[in-house]
Amino acid sequence: MKKALVIKFFMGNYLISDIETKDKITAQVKGKLKNYDTHKKELFIIKVGDIVIYENYLDRYLISEVLERHNELNRPNIANFNQVILVFSLYKPRFQFRLLDKFLLILNKYKLKIILIFTKIDLITKKKFLIIQKKISYYENFYRIYYVNSKNKNSTHHLMDIFSNKITVLAGQTGVGKSTFLNSLKPSLQLKTQEISKKLGLGKHTTKNAQLYEFNGGYIADTPGFSKLDLTIFDYEELKFFYPDFLLYSDKCYFKKDCSHIKEINCGVKKALKLSLIPDWRYDNYLKFIEKIQEQKKLNYNKK
Repeated sequence: MKKALVIKFFMGNYLISDIETKDKITAQVKGKLKNYDTHKKELFIIKVGDIVIYENYLDRYLISEVLERHNELNRPNIANFNQVILVFSLYKPRFQFRLLDKFLLILNKYKLKIILIFTKIDLITKKKFLIIQKKISYYENFYRIYYVNSKNKNSTHHLMDIFSNKITVLAGQTGVGKSTFLNSLKPSLQLKTQEISKKLGLGKHTTKNAQLYEFNGGYIADTPGFSKLDLTIFDYEELKFFYPDFLLYSDKCYFKKDCSHIKEINCGVKKALKLSLIPDWRYDNYLKFIEKIQEQKKLNYNKK
């Protein structure tokens, strides 16, 4: 029995890397898969990033067990990673603060380390870049932020260290330049870059399945674009706990942890909003997310 890291899924097979030898092996699942979460109701599936137990049986490599995961995502299906790099384009597809806040909200729920990278800065005017950079700088209070020039291949070299000895998930909308970014870091990957749909201003998928690529002593996971970010994983009352900026001022709320930061009197978050310590768009997105969750919950209830 040996341990291996799952680095790719293809046509019912798994490409795994032996933990000790680093040998790459094609393996299949051995009958009924043994896993740590025996109480899980839905179908248990192996994810890229899983640590598995495998064996050699009649010249076939078989996965018999999945070890406990430290963390995981469902869209994309990936597990046991150290950090998430969110990639956004400042050109096309059009950058939206609401989408950024939505990504951050969901990833903060899972208590993940987040790094922000903004691409295609060379495709907008300097004036426009400075305007949007000023707004983005608000997030520097909570996350590391980098800007990438898509035409300058050397603009990513200073980012090498953030990948050292880590499993990094690269995430974002389709078409924002994730594959281009990866190719600039490791040209030998030669990943397909994505076209932009003129009709929707969205990227066309080129990455179909999550896959790990060896890089700088660790791995990078290039993931399919997030086509759907589901807020129904939240109860609207808990949303406030995943805004690190709100938490800075919530202890000044009259109702403390019970304050929703909407209609209550003496709300520390709303006072910070009035003093421009929290941007208007950030708070407006918070209200929109709550409204969306309530609408979806009501819709789901009426379907029963």
